[in-house]
Amino acid sequence: MKKLKIAFIAVLAMIVGQESLQAQSKNVWQSLTEVTYKISEDEYGELYVPVFSENITKLEGKVVEADGYIIPFEGMFKPEHIILSSLPLAECFFCGSGGPETVMEVDMATPIKYTSNRVRVRGTLTLNSKDPEKLMYILKNGTLVD
Repeated sequence: MKKLKIAFIAVLAMIVGQESLQAQSKNVWQSLTEVTYKISEDEYGELYVPVFSENITKLEGKVVEADGYIIPFEGMFKPEHIILSSLPLAECFFCGSGGPETVMEVDMATPIKYTSNRVRVRGTLTLNSKDPEKLMYILKNGTLVD
């Protein structure tokens, strides 16, 4: 009987964890829009520093999924380090109307092939408010989700 209870609890925890991942994966871009900015200064002048909402900070360090489009990084494609945009290329932050909350860096665990089709990646979310040379959302150990 005790083994049955332990097995039941393990299955229940797995289901709850899976539902949590599914909830995060369905709404990760929506959650990431809950960011505001404060104006700060560095040696080069003014810069906008992200201020993450409570919902966003709860996601830091968690495994999330994000779908979107691969944006060429610094003019060329790097299969182990991509930029993912929630919007198509013509509307992305670097090329069109989207804001900085619509893109994220993804450090891939294994290289990915470039495609202009929408892709889904999974990784551990890191928030960046200190390094202006990097995007504010970074997925570590990213993997392609089929």
